[in-house]
Amino acid sequence: MNSFVEDFKYAWNRPNNALIKLIILNVCVFVLINLVWFISTIAKDLAIYEFAKDNLAIPSAINQFVFKPWTLITYFFTHQDFFHILFNMLIMYWFGLIIQEFLGSKKLVALYILGGMAGGVAFLLMYNLIPFFIERGPVPMLGASAAVYAIVIGAAAFMPEYRMSLILLGPVKIKYIAAVYIFLSFIGTTGANAGGNIAHLGGALIGFVFIKQLQKGDDWSKPISNILDSIAGLFKGRSKMKVTYKKGASVKTSNAKASQPVKPNGEPDQAIVDAILDKISESGYEKLTTEEKQILFKASQKKS
Repeated sequence: MNSFVEDFKYAWNRPNNALIKLIILNVCVFVLINLVWFISTIAKDLAIYEFAKDNLAIPSAINQFVFKPWTLITYFFTHQDFFHILFNMLIMYWFGLIIQEFLGSKKLVALYILGGMAGGVAFLLMYNLIPFFIERGPVPMLGASAAVYAIVIGAAAFMPEYRMSLILLGPVKIKYIAAVYIFLSFIGTTGANAGGNIAHLGGALIGFVFIKQLQKGDDWSKPISNILDSIAGLFKGRSKMKVTYKKGASVKTSNAKASQPVKPNGEPDQAIVDAILDKISESGYEKLTTEEKQILFKASQKKS
């Protein structure tokens, strides 16, 4: 048991590791909600399970939502079906690695949260303003699909030429994978899972806009990051360690310029790429120079 706890702490506390943390949170909620369902079923009393589910799922009826607004957040951390969470977490892992590697953990978390919230808002608007959907309600919604779609479309908007290897198809540019996702969700808005597909499109839209604004220098992740940092600060004690510097002392840094940015074969030098990734983790993508962005893009093409 101690070994499991230590392994969990190690996985949780690794730096720039938001993707794994998001997956762990989703899995933990999935396990808890299903344990409650199991116990309630054995006890032949589903009241506790229904109460838990009703306070985690976002309702389509606005007169119900106003009494539990927190569901705009909780719904996209909650899954009940095994295959639902399995596919959501797999897709988030594949595309989230791109966002985390090139933009850092904070932007990945912000994109996940903003995408989930946008999906929830789109769901509420459609089911309270459009007669076709009003007639199909009221319905609750669970699942991280909207947040995952934000990450998928965000990755495709950021690096559209990046390729992923698909079974039977081989390497495929992620912009085409994203286009298929959008098409399937669009035609699914009149199907059995209409609400879910509306949320997918809401998340996809925010993913695209998030990256385009970031490329223009407008970082939408900052408010989310500031709020999360403030919350995290409440659970951390103040450090008693003081650091002093002597006059004339200097901090040694690795000289990434010691190697040429691009090798003779056109492939960016790995030391340069690593230095740029470190800079992203510390300062964010928007602090990169045009040359650094070009080097990073060339490196991503080589990875495909």
